[in-house]
Amino acid sequence: MNVFNRRNALVGFIALKVARRALDRRLRRRRGGRSRVALLTVVGIVSFGVLAGLAAAFLRRRGQEEQRLEGYAVFDEAEEQPAEPEAATAEPIPAT
Repeated sequence: MNVFNRRNALVGFIALKVARRALDRRLRRRRGGRSRVALLTVVGIVSFGVLAGLAAAFLRRRGQEEQRLEGYAVFDEAEEQPAEPEAATAEPIPAT
């Protein structure tokens, strides 16, 4: 009995083609996965940079507001009443 005939050759050829297509699909899926991982990594780095920039701008603005408030008088309960009333009027008022 001869195993090699046209029908077996055709079945073997089709089986090899199906296996090759499955392998090609797997390879394409892997390449797509790699590019997806690379894209997500780049997006993550860019978004981290944007968040760092926003945080730096927020901290810089907060520091400027504190500097602007330095020149204003600050209410303190200890300064509410002077200890010596005479010391508050050290110079006499000239009469005209």
